[in-house]
Amino acid sequence: MSQYGQGQQPYYPPPPGQPQGHPQGPPQHGQQQAYQQPPQQPPQQGYAQQHAQYQPPPIPQNHPSQSLPQGQPPQSQPHGIDAGTFQGGSYTVTHRDTNAVLTVDLQHGSSIRAKPGVMIHMASTVQITGEIKFSMKKMFTGGSMAESTFAGHGKVALAPTMFGDIVTLHLDGRTKWKIGKDAFVACTQGVTKETKTQGFGKALFSGESLFIYHINGNGLLWLTSFGAVDKLDLQPGEQHIVDNGHLVAWSCDYSIEKAGGGSMTSLKTGEGLVCRFTGPGSIYIQTRNMEEFESFIRTVAGPRQ
Repeated sequence: MSQYGQGQQPYYPPPPGQPQGHPQGPPQHGQQQAYQQPPQQPPQQGYAQQHAQYQPPPIPQNHPSQSLPQGQPPQSQPHGIDAGTFQGGSYTVTHRDTNAVLTVDLQHGSSIRAKPGVMIHMASTVQITGEIKFSMKKMFTGGSMAESTFAGHGKVALAPTMFGDIVTLHLDGRTKWKIGKDAFVACTQGVTKETKTQGFGKALFSGESLFIYHINGNGLLWLTSFGAVDKLDLQPGEQHIVDNGHLVAWSCDYSIEKAGGGSMTSLKTGEGLVCRFTGPGSIYIQTRNMEEFESFIRTVAGPRQ
């Protein structure tokens, strides 16, 4: 017997492209079965369509961009920027690692001291004065005999002579720091800088002169380096060895020895000698060696005619 009951005819689906509602096949008699068009699937979307429909999550109410004028995008902070405040102003160090620039924004009645010759530009409301500090010791050691003082209110931009970075030391009045004679850039009020001897042996082999700066007081001290700067923090009793031509500043004890161990038994040219630091304390290290760079320049340039 046929699977179709009396009065029913077999169903023939429409061919592809046939308009809906017009199925093909023999004429139907009696009650005919209504054709159900299969549900249409939405077209597959490409990456561009999906990306265009993406809605970013809402910005939190406390996000910094909420305080910007409408339509103004937030400005991103440069990588590695150093910025902060001090009693009497604020500072920013930009173009880090090789071409660093220190910009200080002074308030009324405040001032900073700086190494002569480091000023790039300053506001017309800032006054600069020079102070000569006579010292027989500085005449023999080559230390700085003058300091520039910037006072008033406005911005002052400072930069060292050589390619390198500028780091900020936050002085608390308790930690005693020592820095090389060429590392000083500027400092705030309340910071004292005193020239002292470090001993003939250390002076000859540490890469520094006979006299170095001892730093005391409270405030900020800005130092420069030749190349970028790395900081090492040593725990009590921890030791670390640093090549003698890469020192910038340190707050821990050190001794001089031959590279690879052993004690110093004779005066040599300085090559192959290192500094062994013992914690607690910190060391700021520059990534380039000035003496090695000078030797490289002499080799490339050749003898003077």
